[in-house]
Amino acid sequence: MNDILARRARRATVGIALSAALVAGIAPATAIAAETSAPTGAVALQTEDAAAAKEKAYAAMQEALKNLEAAKDAASPEKLAEIDDDIAAFQELYDMVVAEAAKRREPLPAMQANVDAAQAKYDEAHNRTSGLQAELDKALEALGDEEPSTAIKEQIKQLRSEIMSAERREESCEDDLHRYQRRLESQEKQVQYFESEAEEAKAHIDEDIAKRNALLSDLEKAQAAYDDACKAYEETKAAADKATSPEITKPAETTKPSSSAQPAETAQPASSPATGKYAPSSSTKQANMSSGKQADTTAGKLANTGDAAPSAIALAGIAAAGLGITATATRRLKNSK
Repeated sequence: MNDILARRARRATVGIALSAALVAGIAPATAIAAETSAPTGAVALQTEDAAAAKEKAYAAMQEALKNLEAAKDAASPEKLAEIDDDIAAFQELYDMVVAEAAKRREPLPAMQANVDAAQAKYDEAHNRTSGLQAELDKALEALGDEEPSTAIKEQIKQLRSEIMSAERREESCEDDLHRYQRRLESQEKQVQYFESEAEEAKAHIDEDIAKRNALLSDLEKAQAAYDDACKAYEETKAAADKATSPEITKPAETTKPSSSAQPAETAQPASSPATGKYAPSSSTKQANMSSGKQADTTAGKLANTGDAAPSAIALAGIAAAGLGITATATRRLKNSK
């Protein structure tokens, strides 16, 4: 009989403990609602990354705009017009010196021909002088120590006269040759001077053209870079706006648990005089009341802590308390026996 009473007391205590645990189980639903009321950690991190990317893209766009403004200033219409004026001026100079060089180059062939002719005349005069001098030397050598005759004297005199005339002719031809050579050299120097001026003017023209092309190229690159930066900013801005939009950050509404979800109180077994079934003794009732109060106290502590979900340790504690009360009630029943 006491064993039956002990089992009934144990079932009642376990039921009370489980009811307290179920009552405390309302907390997880509340915790879920609180947890979903704000963005999750991953969403918050994604939002921060999107905002940082947006700021970085905006800074890059501002830097690209700064470079574009500098490129526009460097390649302004006024500065390009100034470069074009320099190109036009040097082009005019180049055309002039090229034309002058061509003009100075025209007489060079004729002047070279004069030099060649003067060289030929000089060579001829020099050869004649050399020939007459050789003939004189031969006539004098043939005389030896003998007294020359009148005819030989006249021959020697004639040779010396011709030699003197040949030398003067040679000197004249040499002077003419030097004069033609100096003229030719002077003309060639003039041609070289104008050709050098033409090369220098051409170098200035090429330099100005390269400078203008570089400025226009830098402007084109700066414009392209700015366009790309604006496009990147718009993309990152759209991503940041999407990350911070209500569709992402607004939590889904949670349904508040209804009162029907509360576990129904366990009805304690009652005795009926008609059936003659056992009615619990006062000690059993006291044990059940004590277990109920302790379970209510434990559930109240769990509710007051604000835990999102009662842990397995808390539930095990409740069950252990119920089992302890049951064991106490059993011992009391045995003692009363």
